[in-house]
Amino acid sequence: MQPDSTDPQSDPTDALSAVPAAGARRATPVTGHLRFYYGPMDCGKSTLALQVDHNHARQGRVGVLLVRMDRSGRPQISSRIGITRPAVEVSAAADLRGLVRARWAAGQRVDYLIVDEAQFLTPAQVDQLAELADDYQVDVYCFGIATDFQGRLFPGASRLVELADELRPVQVDVLCWCGLPARFNARVVAGQVVREGDTVLVADTADTADTETGQSTTEGDEIVSGSGTVGATVRYQVLCRRHFRLGDLGTTSGVQGQLAFA
Repeated sequence: MQPDSTDPQSDPTDALSAVPAAGARRATPVTGHLRFYYGPMDCGKSTLALQVDHNHARQGRVGVLLVRMDRSGRPQISSRIGITRPAVEVSAAADLRGLVRARWAAGQRVDYLIVDEAQFLTPAQVDQLAELADDYQVDVYCFGIATDFQGRLFPGASRLVELADELRPVQVDVLCWCGLPARFNARVVAGQVVREGDTVLVADTADTADTETGQSTTEGDEIVSGSGTVGATVRYQVLCRRHFRLGDLGTTSGVQGQLAFA
């Protein structure tokens, strides 16, 4: 049956239109978006998180910055280029829905969330973020590393991959020492790539002194007490897949990786 071109309610181009008709739009519930920006160390995830927050704040939107175990050990989002902003530290037991509802109960707006180090969230917390987006129209921007030092998805990152509306690799390539793009975060203990140990072992990247031992730590290194690493110097180095598999740190093992714009 051909549409009646004289009928003002009939538009033969509706089937080709990417935008629903007004009536259809009214029937579609308004939801927030859950986005996951991911990449290896040094690719600028935290810098991008602070830039996204800045852009939204300039438009009059009100957001909350959340972080789970920032490299600095402080409740803040810290970028390797030196930009930092205070943030709410999220514990493993925190209910992110309750955090937002408490702010609403206090008469505060929450239009969006910025979540850094999102790989350390629990899968249940990622579910909570999805609920905030779907049922409360809160836009959620998550930033984090996808895989751990064994090359496996972090539980939080895995759940984000499953639930996020958008998955966006950060568009600054980090290069392995060989010059190829680096995707893997190798854990290096005493100059050797290790394959076993605690999944979560956060090392500060600043040049600081260890508070317990008094030993100075260089960039990317930290004296830590973890599985099989008590008193050892631990650092992370980004590698391409081949050199990650081989455990090959190159001739200059202190190199932390290079940045290149994709």
